[in-house]
Amino acid sequence: MYIELHTASAFSFLDGASTPAALIERAAELGYPAVALLDRDGLYGAPQFYRAARTAGLKAIVGTELTMSAVAEPGTGTTRGPQRPGWLLPVLVASAEGYRHLCRVITRGKLRSLKGEASWTLQDFEGHTAGLIALVGPAVLHAERHGVGGLLDRLVAMFGAANLYIDLQRHLHCDDQREVQSLLDLGAAFRVPVMASNGVRFTRPETRPLYDVLTCIRHKTTLARAGRRLSMNAERYLKSPAQMTRLFSDLPQALAGTEALADRIDFTLANLGYRFPEYPVPAGETQISFLRRLAQVGARDRYRPYHDRAREQVARELTLIEKLDLAGYFLIVWDLVNFCRQQGILVQGRGSAANSAVCYALGITAVDPVGMDLLFERFLSEERGEWPDIDLDLPSGDRRERVIQYVYERYGKLGAAMTANVISYRGRSATRELGKVLGFEADEIDRLARLMGQFEFVDPDETFARNVREAGLDPDDLRYQQFGRLWRELQDVPRHLGQHSGGMVLCQGRLDDVVPLENATMPGRVVVQWDKDDCADLGLIKVDLLGLGMMAALEEAIVIVNHTSPDASGSVSNAVAPEALEARVDLAHLPPDDPAVYRLLQQADTVGVFQVESRAQMATLPRLRPECFYDLVVEVAIIRPGPIVGNMVHPYLARRQGEQPVSYPHPLLEPVLARTLGVPLFQEQLLRMAMVVAGFSGGEAEELRRAMGFKRSVKRMQQIETRLRSGMAERGITGEAADQIVQSITSFALYGFPESHAASFALIVYASAYLKVHFPAAFYTALLNNQPMGFYHPATLVKDAQRRGVRFAPVDVQVSSWNCTVQPDGAIRLGLRYVKGLREEAGRRLGARGLGLGGERLG
Repeated sequence: MYIELHTASAFSFLDGASTPAALIERAAELGYPAVALLDRDGLYGAPQFYRAARTAGLKAIVGTELTMSAVAEPGTGTTRGPQRPGWLLPVLVASAEGYRHLCRVITRGKLRSLKGEASWTLQDFEGHTAGLIALVGPAVLHAERHGVGGLLDRLVAMFGAANLYIDLQRHLHCDDQREVQSLLDLGAAFRVPVMASNGVRFTRPETRPLYDVLTCIRHKTTLARAGRRLSMNAERYLKSPAQMTRLFSDLPQALAGTEALADRIDFTLANLGYRFPEYPVPAGETQISFLRRLAQVGARDRYRPYHDRAREQVARELTLIEKLDLAGYFLIVWDLVNFCRQQGILVQGRGSAANSAVCYALGITAVDPVGMDLLFERFLSEERGEWPDIDLDLPSGDRRERVIQYVYERYGKLGAAMTANVISYRGRSATRELGKVLGFEADEIDRLARLMGQFEFVDPDETFARNVREAGLDPDDLRYQQFGRLWRELQDVPRHLGQHSGGMVLCQGRLDDVVPLENATMPGRVVVQWDKDDCADLGLIKVDLLGLGMMAALEEAIVIVNHTSPDASGSVSNAVAPEALEARVDLAHLPPDDPAVYRLLQQADTVGVFQVESRAQMATLPRLRPECFYDLVVEVAIIRPGPIVGNMVHPYLARRQGEQPVSYPHPLLEPVLARTLGVPLFQEQLLRMAMVVAGFSGGEAEELRRAMGFKRSVKRMQQIETRLRSGMAERGITGEAADQIVQSITSFALYGFPESHAASFALIVYASAYLKVHFPAAFYTALLNNQPMGFYHPATLVKDAQRRGVRFAPVDVQVSSWNCTVQPDGAIRLGLRYVKGLREEAGRRLGARGLGLGGERLG
């Protein structure tokens, strides 16, 4: 039976118009037992292709189509983009060894090149061809005609004739037969077998207009000017086996070759051989015994006293960690946190790790999950069958980069890499790119872009027509109807590969045996070719190292309060804040439930306080009137797009103030929503709601969580809404109750906030408010030294500090450092950083030397 062995998806980035899932869906409809994906210059779409094929019961064959150049740049051996004459080399993976070789070959070309500009030479395959099968097609003929002679001879020598196939394609062009005959002659001359494929770029003929749009974007031109850059026809779609059999009925050897090649390939992504690094424990210790010892020592320090509930919880968690063989993971994260402590870098774990008493004992998190009664199973459970996910908040900027570089140093440049972030077309980006391709005027594009960025789960045709009318344009105009059709098709199509905000994948051995690596735009950064969800699907483990401006400010304020001298950079004052005498501030041991802190919050005196300084938060604080830590958890989560769009803010506040009785959309939801007065505020609640009222399985709840994530998709949420309503109807939940539940869940696609994240952020809220109340000089000094940050201009921060009785001394080149400092008399001396036009290098030099300019005072 014919099997398509040469397709490309939208992960070829502007050279494919259909997602991997769409290709698999269409292949299943056509009766294919297997299909191959060869995206351009990488394995970007392979995980999604494999996941969709596994669900559909198809075999997912992987490979790539590499951009080849004739020679490397002289001298360095580096390449800077496809050189001319260039050609494409499709490569299929036939075995696990071949997969490792291909990952290394891709990585080699990517790491020596600028982001997005890699190319390869045949020398890159030296010693790395076992388990790989190369396809020779029209690209080789083209290269031969343009002066790159002997390619097939070199390919035979490199791969062996048995691992080469002549790839014949027919797209109903006038020169099809001539190219096919030339390739047949080459195959006969070198005794290389032939096969047939369709060089697929999209699923159906009607997708061809979108492919043309992507081609125009790639070439930075318009449809009117694209000319012969566009496809001659729509034949490069996924044809059925019967169609391909008819198309090559005169070449049965090509059809037989395709079938024979497909039979040779037994590799899939089912087992990549990935292993998480093993932490080097002291002699005589095992991973779990060392973790137990660290946890018990840390728990005695954190819990004062180490009470029975905490002991039981730590013991229970350690038992499960041992059973799941996860001790090494916790030790790796502990090692990162320990490095931060040694370097004086403030660090706090966030996310579901805040639910773990072991993480609290190890110093990874600063929220006591026992005291807060957080559910450990939201972080780790035997039933979920997933690795835990620990996020570490670090001071943004150089100090976070120091931690990232420590990971590279410890595990090697080929043992660790950042996870990718796939940038896809959304409302505004799709509008601007498509408008240019269609030749719209700049004013038209601007008016449409302002209105096309809304994320809604309603009829897309109705939404589009309304937005066009609001832009002052006619939705019945054929130009805008064409725009509308293409705009909808362009949604969620991958545009390019970016870098995740902080996720790092670690590996025992070489990570480039598991996934190709490439350079990020930022120097010194390496990324894998898959995003965090793809990594999780294939068992790759990541740790998130996230930058947070307030962590930098808290770190500096705590150092000032605790009398610590500055480091060599001069970033902290060596003067002791008078209010800090005999004080010792520790983020994990701040005095709980300080009345002065809650009084400040209830009065919305929160300029400069993390997460609650916006106007919306300030308007909410006097109504919510936080009185305990969990109230801060709610405050952090409530002023976000999810609760706002879902109309959950006002009902919660009304119930909080006793103006409205507590009620539930359905009695089944009372255990889920009682803690938040019947109003769903947290992502965990939404997942639990789906499981309780609609019968979602754990896997379906995970799909819902992903659909609510950053890469949200209208299509996926619409599918989930259908599944929700079906499940609720089976349980007799219909009408207004069903509508209310669906609105609650779907609205959370706009950044639904996890309770565990909110708890970690609430601690930073409390800490920043505590410092503002009790150590204002240190607090405002740190804020001023870490600008830009937050909502307010430095002048506003100064005025707010003065209102609280903090005194300021002006900039003085004889005594000012680059940063602001706290003087012995308690006043804040403004730093040279606030002298307009003074460069940092010069300012730091002046501040370090204590030199003046004739004694004049500035400012």
